[in-house]
Amino acid sequence: MENNDFILKEFLNNAFNLKSHLMEFLSIEECDLDGFLANAKINLANLHPGDALSDVSDFYTKIVGDRHLADLAAWHITSKDYISDTLKLQQRFSRDLVLDFGGGIGTHALANAMSSKVEHVFFVDINETNRNFVEYRAKELGVEKKITFFKSIEDSQISKFDTIICLDVLEHLADPASQIEIFNEIMDCNSIALLNWYFYKGEKNEYPFHIDDNQIVENFFKTIQSNFLEVFHPILITTRAYKKIR
Repeated sequence: MENNDFILKEFLNNAFNLKSHLMEFLSIEECDLDGFLANAKINLANLHPGDALSDVSDFYTKIVGDRHLADLAAWHITSKDYISDTLKLQQRFSRDLVLDFGGGIGTHALANAMSSKVEHVFFVDINETNRNFVEYRAKELGVEKKITFFKSIEDSQISKFDTIICLDVLEHLADPASQIEIFNEIMDCNSIALLNWYFYKGEKNEYPFHIDDNQIVENFFKTIQSNFLEVFHPILITTRAYKKIR
């Protein structure tokens, strides 16, 4: 099944048929979809209740609806070159049992499911709409047998993963350091985690759902540095590769 060049070409061509999948899943016409995507970032930001939100996870489970799909889809369509580099990176490291944590619209999970080096992908996302959409996409792309869907890591009942993918997620968590500690527990000495983060709300608060508290961020960096050793890779992107400190 695996052909790295083919997988990248398919993503760069149409983001794995993302637009057609959105139109079918949301029952929306193409002319309406373009407007939906064009306003995605501001529409999602406007939904955020700010300091009134007591539980960060509530925003993604109870408030966003399909607006999160639109925001993620717009980013993946307009930033194909960058995201294709993250796909190249996971092609270097992904193998066997893969956890895609906070997998969003499924780009990385679907690409991993297309790889012969990957035995199975465990897609975890707290947003039910995201899970349903990626399950629909997996069936459309013929890789549904290699992906299963869960709301939490615990639901997967897997004790150790060979690869962890966690991209554009940590900045959305109330306590990202705790998530790093969980990743450390479910990795062995040969596992690799691919992580990135963006602890910044933006110049004009365009990312109100991101964490930027100095103490939380400092604790995150202390935790990652005490648990993981960075593994060099030559791809010039913000995503980093980590292994456990033995």
